[in-house]
Amino acid sequence: MMRVLVKILTSVLFVLFLAILVTSVSPIYRFREPVAFQGPDIFNPYRDLDTAQCWKRTSLHTHTRVKGPFPPNESEAWPDEVYAAYEKLGYEIVTFSNHNELTVHPFDSTLQVNVYEQGYSPFKFHKLVYGSNRVRHFDPLLPLLASQKQFQLDRLGKDADLIQLNHPYRTVGTSEAHMQALSGYGLMELDSGIGTENEYWDWALSAGHYSFGVANDDLHHPDRHQLIGVRCTFLCTPSGRYEDLLRTLRGGCFYAMRVPDYGDGDWDVKYAKNRELPTVRDIGVRGDTVYMALSAVADSIRVTGQDHRTLALATDTDRIDYPMAPTDAYARLTAFFPEGEVIYSNPFARYDSALAADPFDYTPQTVDIVWTILWNLLLLALFFESFRLWLKLLRKK
Repeated sequence: MMRVLVKILTSVLFVLFLAILVTSVSPIYRFREPVAFQGPDIFNPYRDLDTAQCWKRTSLHTHTRVKGPFPPNESEAWPDEVYAAYEKLGYEIVTFSNHNELTVHPFDSTLQVNVYEQGYSPFKFHKLVYGSNRVRHFDPLLPLLASQKQFQLDRLGKDADLIQLNHPYRTVGTSEAHMQALSGYGLMELDSGIGTENEYWDWALSAGHYSFGVANDDLHHPDRHQLIGVRCTFLCTPSGRYEDLLRTLRGGCFYAMRVPDYGDGDWDVKYAKNRELPTVRDIGVRGDTVYMALSAVADSIRVTGQDHRTLALATDTDRIDYPMAPTDAYARLTAFFPEGEVIYSNPFARYDSALAADPFDYTPQTVDIVWTILWNLLLLALFFESFRLWLKLLRKK
């Protein structure tokens, strides 16, 4: 009996190992060297600021209950229930990004956004995929290499409008080297409730990989006060229709925010305080000066730049003006308020407007043919050797 159990366990482990090997198939890239943003001009993500359309509070990363063999799947609450919960907190736009599934808007087809969270790995290398009409299921179960992650970004980007890197703070293997290498995404999810520093964003920005920052609850439990309405993105957009949403997310006219769990369980307090959040009144660039004006006095406003350095710090103020030096590759603004609210701006980056419309790097990474062959031959050899050992074990009496 024990021998049978050992064979069953070994077979299960072999199947798991086989799955890891198969999903590890990948090209190996020769990543470009990190290069800081440079140029005579400063990219202004808020160039299209129109105060008549600002700001619409948005949740871009939201999970719900879905139809299927294993309910409640993502959440106990259906999409209409999740939408109603957010509406009470003052949200105007809610998109539903369930894992590996496109979710239909619960009541208005004109607000349909085809977006899903891609990824099966226990390492939580998850991405939001915008604009695709189908789900791409292939995913490395153990994405240990930057090349495996880049392969995913390249594959997902083939039929998507936009890719978002989700919760890097909670992704196993988020290293400075990986963030300096990866490209092919347009949005970076900030905060994740773990910290306000967002060093991983600066690792990527300092290597010349430009992206906009969003913040989301990554909601699964709308009935838990500490999990809903605590991170959001404020968009300057005329509506939540996909064409408007996509234009805004690609253009950068928005800011991310951390919001305290007001009331600590008292929902009436939470609802009331969420309607009185500090906001950005004005933001942009005049000449070489980056500026931001707020609706309330902040404890401090910090300017962060290359290599996560603090470039400037203003205290007890509702505005900041920072003249970017020619050597400043980029500058992003973070405002900290007395009750714990935090506002994150998108980065202002150096570029040459005569050569490009923005500082995004659209050049594909180069595949190293020799190392790609060697890597995949190694996977094949491991497969045959493990298969041989498994058969040898099964044949034992």
